[in-house]
Amino acid sequence: MPIPLVYNVESVRTRWRTTIVAVLGIAGSVGVFVAMLALARGFEATLVTSGSPDNVMVRRVGATSELDSVVTGDEVRALEDVPEIAKDAEGPLVSPEVVVIANLPLRATGTDANVQIRGVTDRAPRVHRNVKIVEGRFFTPSLDELVVGKHAAQSYAGMQVGRTLKLGGTEWTIVGIMDTGGSSFDSEIWCDAVRLAPVYDRPANIFGSVTARLTSESALKPLQDRASGVDPRLRVLVERETDYYKKASEMMQTIIMNLGSLVAGIMALGAVFAGLNTMHSAVSERAREIATLRALGFGSGAVILSFVTEALLIAATGGLIGCLAALPLNGLTTSTMNFATFSHLAFAFRVTPVVLGWGMAFALIMGLLGGLPPAWRASRLPITVALRDL
Repeated sequence: MPIPLVYNVESVRTRWRTTIVAVLGIAGSVGVFVAMLALARGFEATLVTSGSPDNVMVRRVGATSELDSVVTGDEVRALEDVPEIAKDAEGPLVSPEVVVIANLPLRATGTDANVQIRGVTDRAPRVHRNVKIVEGRFFTPSLDELVVGKHAAQSYAGMQVGRTLKLGGTEWTIVGIMDTGGSSFDSEIWCDAVRLAPVYDRPANIFGSVTARLTSESALKPLQDRASGVDPRLRVLVERETDYYKKASEMMQTIIMNLGSLVAGIMALGAVFAGLNTMHSAVSERAREIATLRALGFGSGAVILSFVTEALLIAATGGLIGCLAALPLNGLTTSTMNFATFSHLAFAFRVTPVVLGWGMAFALIMGLLGGLPPAWRASRLPITVALRDL
């Protein structure tokens, strides 16, 4: 027969000072753990939402990113002709793009940071999802005009519409601010690919990548087969756009999770020791209580279950506090270096139900580790010895 739960609740209330120490230790560990998960989840979401499952990214075979890829104009035209690529009233939904990196001063510190400049055509807003001009207008082809992502506009100095910006020795005019729904494009600057290439001494009619819209998600496999030898005009790497951006996020995710796990692990170790200390103290103070419960017929298993339940109750309280403390981070924008592109990337923390669930699980694991050894000790106390002082 299990010991009534009210016994554990009353025990926690009576020993509130030592309980608070354990609760705060667990809350701090869970808060850090949830923050790191939210950071990694936000970074991944920013990159993955840059892609669309019915878009493909086309690059040179063997290229690791857009920066070291080469796609020729002939390959672009061949791609426009294949039946797997969607078309609208204005033509094939194919966006050849040139990507370069430039240094610009950050608004907050004044120090330089890398920004990704993407040269596109006027077809880009039709191919990429959620590209909205929230201020000004889209650039005019063949002119030295820029459209700045909303996060880039907030991060870098002098990014207001109407201002001029010197890139590659050329004066460019900022004509618009775009919002791409929180994707990595919000941290980029877009301009005409035909104008960008000569400014940065890139060969004409050569692109770093091509983004194209499929007629359907199932058209990916036939297009990959065509590019792997069926069509001699296409000797390129074709992958789903979401897959490309997911892989691009993995390195930074690993770094964030490793650092976060290290910090959270150190804090968790302290919290576990605090829990052990709390529960061991409880066992020492309640030796006669435990012996009395045993004498009343409660077995060793009931005592273990009771003490573990008490430890989990303390851990759950700490976990809940830690999760609530991390909730205000949701949507908070921060920035870091994207090691896949070596450029500055702004992204928002994402405190999702899954992240909070992992935080609570982390708290309960700490509670179990901190509560099980004292519970085992409590169950092994000899009844006669514990009752001798009554």
